[in-house]
Amino acid sequence: SNRSKAQRSSQDALRSAEAAADNLRFSKEGCNKHELYVSFRDLGWQDWIIAPEGYAAYYCQGECAFPLNSYMNATNHAIVQTLVHFINPETVPKPCCAPTQLHGISVLYFDDSSNVILKKYRNMVVRACGCH
Repeated sequence: SNRSKAQRSSQDALRSAEAAADNLRFSKEGCNKHELYVSFRDLGWQDWIIAPEGYAAYYCQGECAFPLNSYMNATNHAIVQTLVHFINPETVPKPCCAPTQLHGISVLYFDDSSNVILKKYRNMVVRACGCH
């Protein structure tokens, strides 16, 4: 049937796209995690944050271009959006490179009443990036 032919050709296209993406796996342009150290002094927060002085926050940057492959941690929506963009770039932008996994850090600080507080702040450190 026509449907199964269309499915086969789209599956073939995806397979060749994945093969092409495998060749780009170590490309610097692809969406991935980059070094970023945040100094609380640079932010002007040294008067209320006791510790740490800063932390490795990291950030996400890079292309989410056709074809996306598994190492880019793309959502199904991002994969579809990428295909739509590839076919007609005016319709929709490429997906964005953004954190897919974040971890917290513990911070020792003074509250408004000058009490010393130890608090874990969630979603402060990028652990992994992907296309959204």
